[in-house]
Amino acid sequence: MKITQMTALDVRFPMPPGAGSDSLHVDPLYSFATCKLRTDDGLEGTGITFTLGRGNEVVTAAIRAFWPFVRGHDVAELAADLGARWRAWANESQLRWLGPHKGAIHLGLAAVTGAIVDLWARSEGKPLWRLLLDLSPEQLVALADFSTISDVIDEAGALELLRERRLPEAEIAAQLERGYPGYDTSVGWLGYSRDQLVTNALSSVGRGFRAVKLKVGSPDIATDADRVAAVREAVGPEILVMVDANQCWSVPRAIEAGRALASSDVFWFEEPVHPDDVLGYRDVATALAPMRIAGGEHVPNQVVFKNFIRAGAIQVAQPDVVRLGGLPEFLGVALMAAEAGIPVLPHAGETSQIHQHLILFTRCVLGLPELPLETIPHLAEHFVDPVQIVKGRYRPPTVPGIGAALQPDSLARHAATTEVLT
Repeated sequence: MKITQMTALDVRFPMPPGAGSDSLHVDPLYSFATCKLRTDDGLEGTGITFTLGRGNEVVTAAIRAFWPFVRGHDVAELAADLGARWRAWANESQLRWLGPHKGAIHLGLAAVTGAIVDLWARSEGKPLWRLLLDLSPEQLVALADFSTISDVIDEAGALELLRERRLPEAEIAAQLERGYPGYDTSVGWLGYSRDQLVTNALSSVGRGFRAVKLKVGSPDIATDADRVAAVREAVGPEILVMVDANQCWSVPRAIEAGRALASSDVFWFEEPVHPDDVLGYRDVATALAPMRIAGGEHVPNQVVFKNFIRAGAIQVAQPDVVRLGGLPEFLGVALMAAEAGIPVLPHAGETSQIHQHLILFTRCVLGLPELPLETIPHLAEHFVDPVQIVKGRYRPPTVPGIGAALQPDSLARHAATTEVLT
């Protein structure tokens, strides 16, 4: 089953007023740089990465740049040695200069890797979560790249962790039966009024969610504190309330804000400062302890995650498989975090389609705690197999693949450009 065709698509979706807005991203146009790979027997796999509109064409061009390295390859052979293959693609001697391991070229690699994994899961007739749960520890280790993280965890350490942490099969069955808890980010955009936040949060709780996330980063910290306190009062003490500053503050300002928000019993404080500021994160975490500091949405690779973990700078790791270079790098981050005892709760956004599979892996195979996974439903209608959430809990997907396939009609209406390579 050889890869014979790539289609690279620049897909952009309009957003309702105020939706998707935060402290720095005020006018989002939710967009997917999309890679579709087709095999000689007609099977098709889809991988996506996420942008906010302008620049999506740059990432789409990065997807096309990887075509010479996957064209003609057998899907099963790629899957059997994906960690080594991924390392070769991420370190291709000319393309690497555009990163390394960050920026548009790495986002493009995420989409290409996703399409390969989608092909693999479809060829096996399994949703990704089931495929991962069925793999042996040795097969899982072969999916990852340890070349830059072996000082934290190597192949031998990963094998030991995978053998020790997997939940008993009865617990896995129970987890799958009850589904996985979600939290609702769509209630709390910064462009929504205080009253709208309260109304949205109560509606979310009424639909069964036990956790919500609110955007902060207003010019006046007192405004943020008032908005968060209003939601806390409305939903009561049993609902988890998280806040997300989306990187807008300096370290002193983030500490000031965290102290102002603490009285609302914030479960975590996400992206308080610039995403590359490892020592800044550490200082915020130290000053605000025991408040949890979360980060990872904009962390580009496993090396930077390694430094966050070693510095004790985050208490919740939020790797995004489409911000990282794809599944191999996500697995590396998850293994490091599990080794350090840090929960892995991916930044999901509109890519919860994929992350709903990966959270079942981190829960069932790595034995990490059952804490909620983000959901944002704005683009659900555009997916062939949209996320299914019942009473605030994700239902395990049943359709083979990673869940990234987009509706043909949506592609026809929203693809700004489409290029087919053979």
